This record gives sequence, structure tokens and C-alpha cells, in this order.
Amino acid sequence: MDPDIGRADIRSRHIAAPPEAVWAAIADPQRIARWWGPDGFRNSIHEFDFVPGGLWRLTMHGPDGTDYPNESRFLRIQAGSLFEIEHFSVHHFVLRIELNPEGEGTRVDWRQCFDTVADYERLAAFVAKANAQNLERLAAEVARGD
Repeated sequence: MDPDIGRADIRSRHIAAPPEAVWAAIADPQRIARWWGPDGFRNSIHEFDFVPGGLWRLTMHGPDGTDYPNESRFLRIQAGSLFEIEHFSVHHFVLRIELNPEGEGTRVDWRQCFDTVADYERLAAFVAKANAQNLERLAAEVARGD
């Protein structure tokens, strides 16, 4: 049984590009700034030390002008296939993104796990919508290239 069930948003998305192309949109701070977050958000990256234990600090700018400072630590990075962060700001969670070749493209498996079921349930509706939009924005960034 999956220990994260009930406290995690788990989803997958097929992107019509090889894992290397998807990874390039994740590992580059200029590119991740363009797609990270729900629709209407933009990002200012302050620190992006893309190594295990490295910090990732950014400010997400909401469509209403509200700024949301965020700080995370990179837990695991496997070039081309795995990106995992521990997020500390406001809501604590671990986010794991795995890339798997699938046909002519890549299956992106997204798992955002909160500390407790109650923590997740308070945010579940927002998180589900935001994560679906994140994956849409990632797919658009991959299609854009760079």
C-alpha cells in the first residue's frame, strides 16, 4: 500500500518530447521561472543551487500582485529522470517529479506529499488545480524550447 495515499496529490502527464527536453525545462532556472506555479503566476528566482542539499529561493508573483516568497531544498536529483524538493515556506511538503520515457515522449509523474492527511485536505482543491496547471505550463515550456 502506498504510504502517501490520503496526504498527497499524485498525477501524471504525457509530454510529447524526450526526457532530455523535459529535463532541460526543469534544470534551467530561467526556464523553470517561466512555467513554475499556477496560471497567471510569474517568478523571480533568487537562488537555484541545483545539487542535492542546495537551496532554491524564489518569489512567486500572483496575478493580483501578491508576492509569495518560497524556499525549498533540493533533496534528490538524478539528471534526466528525478527532481525532489522539500518545501519549507508556509506549507511543508516534499515534491517529487519523475521522468520516464513513454512511446515518443515522456511520462511526468508528479507527487506532492504533505506531512499529514489533514494538511493535505485543507489544500487539496487548490493543490489539484495548481498542479494540473503546473504540468500544462511545463508542457508548453518544453514545446517552446530554448
